[in-house]
Amino acid sequence: MAYAKTGTHERQGRGSALMLTSAVVLGAFGALAVRHLMSGRRTTHYPEVRQAGRDAMRDPPRDWDRLDETLDESFPASDPPATY
Repeated sequence: MAYAKTGTHERQGRGSALMLTSAVVLGAFGALAVRHLMSGRRTTHYPEVRQAGRDAMRDPPRDWDRLDETLDESFPASDPPATY
C-alpha cells in the first residue's frame, strides 16, 4: 500500500512539473511573438516641428495679432489660450 501512494505522488509531481515547464515555454514563445510583432512598429524618425511665431512660418499671414500669437504658441495643447 505504501508503494501505491508513493507512485501516485510521483505521477502528480511529474504532471505538475510538465505543466509548469509547458507554461514557461509557451510564455517564452508568446513574449518572442509580441516582441517580433512590435519591432516593425517602432518609429525612430519624428517630423520636424517648427518654432512658434510668425517668423518661423513658411508663408506667414499678413494680419497677425496677439490672439493669433497666443494660439500659435499654445499648439498642440487642447486648452484655449488665456486671452481667448
